[in-house]
Formats: sequence, C-alpha cells, structure tokens
Amino acid sequence: MDYGPLVREEIEEGEKLAREFDHYAPLKAAFWLKASDDDHRYLYLTSDRIDEAGVYPAYGEVARLTIQYPPEYLDPMRVKVISGKDPLAQAAVEYNNRFPQLRPLRLNWQMFGGTFIEDGYIYPPLVPATAS
Repeated sequence: MDYGPLVREEIEEGEKLAREFDHYAPLKAAFWLKASDDDHRYLYLTSDRIDEAGVYPAYGEVARLTIQYPPEYLDPMRVKVISGKDPLAQAAVEYNNRFPQLRPLRLNWQMFGGTFIEDGYIYPPLVPATAS
C-alpha cells in the first residue's frame, strides 16, 4: 500500500482517527508523510499535550481507537504521535496557517520540517463534523 499514492480510503480513515484522537489530545495538525528515507508512509497526529512523558499513553489511545473503530485501510502501526513542538508538527501548522483554506494540502519531493519527503498530505485544521 505504501508504494503507491495515498488513496481515498486511507485519507478518510486517517481523518476519522484524527477526529477521535482529538477528543483525547486536541490536535495541532494531522498529516501523512513518506520521508525519502522511510520505507512506509505514516499518519502523524500532533498535539501540545504529547511530550516525552505522554507518548506511550497517546499510543495506547491510538490502539484503543483502532480496536473500537477497526480501520480497513489504516495500519495502526503506521501512526506516529508527536509533540506539537516537533519540527514536523510546526511545519504542518505553518502550512495550514500559510494556506488557510478548509482543503487538504498535497506535498511532493520537498523539505518539510527539516526532513526531505517524497509525499505528504496535510489535513486542514479539524472543524466539528456535521451531523448527518
């Protein structure tokens, strides 16, 4: 799945997980990245509540959510939780601030937060989901 483009199902399941995780730790940003030196693409969830002491409980919450809402296209082992102070988190927030629309941003072959990436997808800032 990682060697092709990010597909709609991954994007949708990533957004669903981000929305649920936001109840646990309010997100600064959520995004997919494939760094040039990584074999896989990862979904990053970033929050100011996540620091060195809070990383393991945050991964526990990801595990809980993926058990409660089992994703079909999202591998829970491909989710990273990082502090809002991480350079990748800061880069995602900067992009969302620079391009303040409610649309995702696609990135290809560029530097991002000090890391060279092949592919990236930044979700717009989360807004409350509308009731169906």
